[in-house]
Amino acid sequence: MSILAYNGAAIIAMKGKDCVAIAADKRYGVQAQTVSTDFQKIFEMGPRLYIGLPGLATDVQTVSQKLQFRLNLYELREGRNIKPKTFMSNGIKFIIRKKRERQSDHTRITRKNGLGF
Repeated sequence: MSILAYNGAAIIAMKGKDCVAIAADKRYGVQAQTVSTDFQKIFEMGPRLYIGLPGLATDVQTVSQKLQFRLNLYELREGRNIKPKTFMSNGIKFIIRKKRERQSDHTRITRKNGLGF
């Protein structure tokens, strides 16, 4: 089993004519065993800006805190609330940067151990 599927989540979002909705299960479990039923997976990032984060519980908490930190820096620098498209762009950049860091870490480890390359 992949570590990414260890805690799991179900998150859905819908857009209507003049509204949006986002929903998530609040279950925190380890595979088939339920540990808690009040785990937060949807986070308010602004007055009308929410994000749903599925996956490993520690990653969900870390990513939400880092995105909130980046959001606070933006609002301090710009002096206004962030627009959803700007937040999405910053979030995608954050995720891509983390993915590249993991890939380079993996490359360093394999080279150090004499594997690959």
